[in-house]
Amino acid sequence: MPELAIAGGRPVRTQPLSPWPDYDDREREALQSVLESRNWGGYPFPNDRADRFGELFAAYHSCAYGLCAANGTVTLEIALKAVGLRPGDEVIIPAYTFEATAVPVLRLGAVPVFVDVSPHDYCISPSAIEAALTGRTRAIIPVHLAMNMADMDAILAIAARRQLRVIEDCAHAHGASWKTRGAGSWGDAGSFSMQTGKLMTSGEGGAVITSDAGMFEFCQSYANCGRASRTDRFGHRILGFNYRMTEFQAAILLAQLERLPEQTEKRSRQADRLRGKLTGIDGINLLPRDKRLTTQAIYHFIFKYDSRSFGGAHRDRFVAALECEGIPCDGLFYEPLYRSTLFNVDPRDFPQLKAASPKGLPWAGTHCPVAERAAYDEAVWLPHPLFLGSESEMDQIAEAILKIQQNIDELRKAEHPLIEKKLCTRVKRRD
Repeated sequence: MPELAIAGGRPVRTQPLSPWPDYDDREREALQSVLESRNWGGYPFPNDRADRFGELFAAYHSCAYGLCAANGTVTLEIALKAVGLRPGDEVIIPAYTFEATAVPVLRLGAVPVFVDVSPHDYCISPSAIEAALTGRTRAIIPVHLAMNMADMDAILAIAARRQLRVIEDCAHAHGASWKTRGAGSWGDAGSFSMQTGKLMTSGEGGAVITSDAGMFEFCQSYANCGRASRTDRFGHRILGFNYRMTEFQAAILLAQLERLPEQTEKRSRQADRLRGKLTGIDGINLLPRDKRLTTQAIYHFIFKYDSRSFGGAHRDRFVAALECEGIPCDGLFYEPLYRSTLFNVDPRDFPQLKAASPKGLPWAGTHCPVAERAAYDEAVWLPHPLFLGSESEMDQIAEAILKIQQNIDELRKAEHPLIEKKLCTRVKRRD
């Protein structure tokens, strides 16, 4: 009889994933209150609940000001525009991130420059930033990835020497802190996403936080069709867009923020338990936690897979086997943007790219070996709802991995539609 579920055996885990998004009567009553108020939209701006959430969310992350907006992509655009990004400027971005980190740069007429990540945390490498600096570099976007924060000490030192602006992409980092200060409070601004899968969500939505009053007023005007901000101390008169958040979304987020501290603590506690269980398993290498990361937000728990300890079976085959054992996971969660099929850029649509590289896309020859290894060979991502489950579920993850390792022959020989799907996706996305 086969042992591995992918070969027809019994799975280790059969219970469903903890339901996400999480909600209770707080969201239900808040939505009903907005409905009955008939004050549903983002205008007048900032509307009541959006204004309150922005203030509370900013304070929770050690900032003075918070602005709600339609999603986490436009919050990056808002912040970049507010720091003075101009057409032709270069913005340094980690290659290992979602496409939305780079798209706002293109939209504003600037040029994304992709650099490699550090092997110990998969966040942007400070040495790679240094190597990519040119006279056109205007800003850096460090991405706090999955469960880690980028090395803000090193990044801010570089930015200070070169007079660069820093916009933190905090889409994965709700509730995280670096040396006790919140994610998003270290750079000029921080951008958060409230999309369905994030650590707190209103289905869609985003937030920009900053402690710069002038920048905050600019952000307000840009997101509110160019109108003067409510205080209008700095007299910004700009072309703006409607990037406002509805009161329904803000009402949900106010309730989500109430439970964020408890959920953050539970995810972190469960992640610590899992680390203990995975330590010592051959071929499973854990990402070390930086001591400066004083609060760890677990959007995904990542570990490195070494095929040499699993009979040479590729990471994607291992991920398929782990999923069949009842452990939700992913391997090709992100891939280097310069190879991504979602980052399908036609240089004819972006004149700045032709100016930067007349013979093709500026990143055509980019090679980031750490990001490529992570994407195609070694990174395994476990989603955050797992860490809202029980301690026994953490034990089951380790049990499933050990079970796979103890049945390497079955792993290597198994034929299953999920294996073919993952391997074919890998080949398709790399071509």
